[in-house]
Amino acid sequence: MEDLSRKQIKGSGIAVRGNEIDTDRIIPARFLKCVTFDGLGESVFYDERFDATGAERPHPFNEDRFKGARLLVVNKNFGCGSSREHAPQAIMRRGIRAIIGESFAEIFAGNCQVLGVPAVCLGAAQIKDLMQAIETDPRLEVELDLEAKVVRYGAHAPGFELDEAIRTSLVAGKWDSTAILMANEAAVRERAQSIPYLTAFQNA
Repeated sequence: MEDLSRKQIKGSGIAVRGNEIDTDRIIPARFLKCVTFDGLGESVFYDERFDATGAERPHPFNEDRFKGARLLVVNKNFGCGSSREHAPQAIMRRGIRAIIGESFAEIFAGNCQVLGVPAVCLGAAQIKDLMQAIETDPRLEVELDLEAKVVRYGAHAPGFELDEAIRTSLVAGKWDSTAILMANEAAVRERAQSIPYLTAFQNA
């Protein structure tokens, strides 16, 4: 079985400032018609990044200096609004492997966990410092250490908040329930044979 553990995630960062950034701003509703999630990364924050003519607006995801960023830094209640799973899918498919914020909408954070993308919280002052550091030096390496429970950058290493059950599942690589079931197909089949209503359905 593939190693799905998320112990340390490191790379450059990108900061998207603003409170209450909802899922419609992350991925506009017209992009939800896709059959698969594959191309969603190109449309992340689309209406924030482009005007009605398709011309670029000022936005961090349009700046070459932030290309290849793996950690996204945000403010309060990020991912609020509708529960569309396309929002974290679009962010992940843009190359982001972890999100650090002041706070997150609960459903959005849960959808991130299902993808193996940690969404961890720092205090407002710590987020401000991290955003400024990234904007000053876009090549600055940021490390989210899920084992040590800290975010490292430069000389700083503030501790983050994340539900312990979620943290341990990410570290242990047990966040993907589908992969776990597929890796234990024989045990799943054996268990199914012991459930009367399933065996009755199979024999009908």
